[in-house]
Amino acid sequence: MLIGVIADDLTGATDVALTLKREGLRVVQYAGEPAPSRPLPQADAVVVALKSRTAPTDEAVAQSLASARVLRAGGARQVVFKYCSTFDSTDAGNIGPVAEALMAETGAKSAVFCPAFPANRRMVYQGHLFVGDTLLSDSPMRDHPVTPMRDANLVRVLGRQTAMPVGLIPHAIIDQGPDAIAAAIAEREKAGPVMLVCDALSDRHLRDLGRALRGAPFLTGGSGIAMGLPANFGFTAGTAGTERMAAPSGRCLVLAGSCSEATRRQVAAAIAAGLPAYRLDPLGPDSLAAQAEAALRWLAEQDQARPAVIYATAPPDAVIAAKQALGPDQAGAQVEHALSRIAIGAVEQGAARLLVAGGETSGAVVAALGVTVLEIGPEIAAGVPWTRSIGQPDLALALKSGNFGDEDIFIKAWERLA
Repeated sequence: MLIGVIADDLTGATDVALTLKREGLRVVQYAGEPAPSRPLPQADAVVVALKSRTAPTDEAVAQSLASARVLRAGGARQVVFKYCSTFDSTDAGNIGPVAEALMAETGAKSAVFCPAFPANRRMVYQGHLFVGDTLLSDSPMRDHPVTPMRDANLVRVLGRQTAMPVGLIPHAIIDQGPDAIAAAIAEREKAGPVMLVCDALSDRHLRDLGRALRGAPFLTGGSGIAMGLPANFGFTAGTAGTERMAAPSGRCLVLAGSCSEATRRQVAAAIAAGLPAYRLDPLGPDSLAAQAEAALRWLAEQDQARPAVIYATAPPDAVIAAKQALGPDQAGAQVEHALSRIAIGAVEQGAARLLVAGGETSGAVVAALGVTVLEIGPEIAAGVPWTRSIGQPDLALALKSGNFGDEDIFIKAWERLA
């Protein structure tokens, strides 16, 4: 193993695993911490998917450190901490505290921070994160129900999460290429350990940044940061699996828990296209547990030849109302539990091809199904691959970040399965 990645949610893990596969590496992904007592599988890169993005900070740090120790014991020469391309976090963390702990664990003198992902229109300029032409703080992420992002200046955001000094490697340096970037990092390290937000407007910037980090024991970023790393070990870009993936036969099912604007559009497009759909309502007259059982009865009556959609996706005002009625933590937890119960019941009914929307939802569903290791398959949208579980149950799973994918992803994703 050359590269070990610790991702703070499941969809982010499949995103970065796909990036590394596209660059020619053999990649295996774990759902949850790998056991220290069990040898890691043969692979060029191992990606560990935690559910630490919104966990209590001490838990996020402990899980990340434990994973880093397993990866390094397995031979990883470089540890990458992967988070969302919209830097999802709060003023308390968890990006800063986890990065601090991993810097100390790996002995790193500095850590770069670059969530840029140009393929999904996430760019960093002068330390400010843009979603397309819009500052992050003016994008729909401003009203995210768990991690509202109301400051686009990542130097400030990170500075509120850590006591370490936070600096910037600006576009003027990044655009000069790997040597200039490496020199700027080395110069900043002279004053002591430092966290460095890095601008990036294009894939070239990300590849140059990756090359500048040759030999760095630790770095952080979105999945784009991984593009330039394999070349440091002699790999050249291959494919991410443009062919169709062999998948177990069975019902196709969408489970959507994300309330992002992108997922809301995707659900609406699926309904408009005539896909059968069932909505879970946290404020409905029946409990979510009862609604989950009703959804399974409804699913059993649907045509198995057509994909079905079960969703709790809702606009921001409905999310706020649910959190006020059920509690800030209980609303999301109850939705995740209901969708997990539906996933289990659907698989028992014969579903074998599941597309799950939302990082927290994906983590809950995969854990409920007992899936621990995934093989990365073909890309169905930027940052979204099909995967196939290794072992039992044998499932095809697409685990989609809420913000990712075209409007018709719930309709067309199945075309990449054989």
